[in-house]
Parts: sequence; structure tokens; C-alpha cells
Amino acid sequence: MLEEIISIVRKSGDIILFADDVERSTVSKEGRANFVTKYDVAVQTALQKELLRAVPDAAFIGEEGDHAQTLGQGLAFIVDPIDGTTNFIKDYHKSCVSVALADHGEIVLAVVYNPYTKEVFSARKGRGAFLNGQPIHVTDHPLSESLVCVGTSPYYPEWIDRTFDLAKVLYKASLDIRRSGSAALDLCDIACGRCGLYFEACLSPWDYAAGSLIVQEAGGRVSRMNGKAHTFLQKESVLAGSRETWETYFKLPGHVETD
Repeated sequence: MLEEIISIVRKSGDIILFADDVERSTVSKEGRANFVTKYDVAVQTALQKELLRAVPDAAFIGEEGDHAQTLGQGLAFIVDPIDGTTNFIKDYHKSCVSVALADHGEIVLAVVYNPYTKEVFSARKGRGAFLNGQPIHVTDHPLSESLVCVGTSPYYPEWIDRTFDLAKVLYKASLDIRRSGSAALDLCDIACGRCGLYFEACLSPWDYAAGSLIVQEAGGRVSRMNGKAHTFLQKESVLAGSRETWETYFKLPGHVETD
């Protein structure tokens, strides 16, 4: 099933690569700097058709929809057709397709694909995490010797001050900070050891569902910023890193704990 889903996700990524006149197809959604393009809808439509053909009894929860479906008691796809839509609009090549499969609320399969770099991150529960078929693992370096990925929750201006205050704390405790604009790719950068810690104060389930499994299967820790497990039922904060960097976060003066 994993290989079939990877193939489906790769094909949907072609829609991103061959998009044109993107800014003219853009409309604003509710919230600050929250956009959708016709390509977000096109990718999600293609994914829904092909994923449900592969797993007909699964529910489908996508960003560009009415969100009426929930995880329920069986299989459910959790999909972000273009994670990093603002990057996509601006031709800033940090966008991806993110697909997770949940079974009774637990993420059991994940694929994240950046069509610009041809990088496919994947994981199955209990089977490890991979980048283009090769095993990956979180960093062995402490936070002081690692980069930190910062998510700024741009749709939620109430988080601006606390987010940047925390970014300053982590900047002082690490080598440097990075801001990509794609939560799914940030989580994959944690999984393959490029960065040591990632946080964001408010994300929707489709932003972090796939990436969270990939980090865990790469030997890392993923939770809300208060250390509690994710439910994948609502907007929640995300904290991810190796076991050491994740634990170091809670020892820092000025760290933030939030749902």
C-alpha cells in the first residue's frame, strides 16, 4: 500500500510543478495571510479520487473541504494538498504534498513529497522512516549544536509576540534558526537530522499528521508544546525533535507550553 500511495502522491505533485499564472488563481481564506489556489483544489481532487480508489473504505479529511468528516473508528486519510501555499504562490520552492493514513485515530502511514527537490519522505508505523527509500534518523547532536525550525502560525496574529519571543530563546540556545513556511517539510527536516528542534503554536491536523509519524519512526519525539500527545482532531501546537533536544526544550527558561 505504501508504494501505491507514494506513486499517487508523486503524480499529484506534477500538478504543482506544471502550474502557471498562480497568483491570478489565488483567493483569500479566513485568517491572516491564508490563501488557496485552484491548484490546491486540483491536487486535493486528484488525491481524493486515487487514494479512495486504493483504499475504498477510508474517510478523507482534506484541507480544502468542509471538514465534515472526522477520524472516526476506522481508516482515514488526512491530506494537505499543498503545504506551503504562500511559498507556492511566490514560487519559493518549499511546498509539498502531505498524506497520512490513520487507523482508529492513530497515524500508521505517511508520505510527504517535495516535487521541486524530488524528495519523498515516508514511514509506516513500526517500520522506520525513509527519504527516497533510504533510512533516516533524527540528529545525534544536542540543541546547542543544532538548527531550530520555527513555525510562525501566520493565520493567528495572537501568537506573534510569544512565537518570536520563543524564537529568540531558541536562537540563543542553538546554532541558528530557520523558517521555511511548510510545517510538513520542517518535520521531515527534523526526521532526517537537518534540524534539531521544531515548534509551531497552532496547526491544523493535515499540517502535521504525516510529518509526525515520519519523525517518530526516525527515532524522534513529537507532541504538543505542553508535552501531551496529539489527538489529530483539532488545531494544536507542535514540538518535535530528537529525544534529547525535545527534553532540553522543557528545561529552557522562557519556553512556552500550549495546546
